[in-house]
Amino acid sequence: MVAAAAATTMTLLASACGGGGGGDAADAEGGSGDAGKLPEATTYGTLADAPEDPDPQGSTDGEVVHPKRELKIYDEVDGEAFARLPEQQISSPTWVPVIEREGDWAQVLLPTRPNGAAGWIKAGESDVETAQNDYVVNVDRESFTLEIVESGEQIGEYTVGIGKEEHPTPAGRAYIIASIQDQVKDYSPIVLPLSAHSSSHETYGGGPGTVGIHTWPDDSVFGQRSSDGCIRIDNNGLDALAELPLGTMVNIT
Repeated sequence: MVAAAAATTMTLLASACGGGGGGDAADAEGGSGDAGKLPEATTYGTLADAPEDPDPQGSTDGEVVHPKRELKIYDEVDGEAFARLPEQQISSPTWVPVIEREGDWAQVLLPTRPNGAAGWIKAGESDVETAQNDYVVNVDRESFTLEIVESGEQIGEYTVGIGKEEHPTPAGRAYIIASIQDQVKDYSPIVLPLSAHSSSHETYGGGPGTVGIHTWPDDSVFGQRSSDGCIRIDNNGLDALAELPLGTMVNIT
């Protein structure tokens, strides 16, 4: 599994939060025709008909998967395909958390709008790489805290800034989809985009309104509703988060 610390370069980040780009539009599962017409599940897209996360406050067993090729996403096991999961997400390998398993099928969270979008993929050995991710990030908006947990044990806790009332940080299960070395703004050396999107902004500086975790040069923003939806954290916290694997769950309550 590629760690989030292996940052990629992207230039569509601006004042508050970051966006990203999709992967190559290859035909899913090596096919052609109809498969190529399915929309990609990326942070740029909207999949209005995607199933909802069945348990937005639930936990997982830590399984994450990376598609070996672009895979079809289905509405249920042996159901209808409605999208494609690319091999890359914002120039980083796509790693998605598994929220349910049925044999060689896996229900995964998707990096697209609407927040909490989910779908089923074929996840046998020939379809995906599998890894165990023992890290979880928990964000408590009421107490303005972010904790990093490894195998059930807290290994770090930080005071954070969250979205203003008119631009709230969205609640629910999300995950780290990439790591971006920002060469446009100097407020944060790295931005960690999440699978969640703003409910009040369609875009951040030309990107798709992707909610991210990043630092800020003014410490007064921490412990406050101070952002346009992103999670602001100090440099020590960002350094710790940047070491986490892609696909790490971020539970926002």
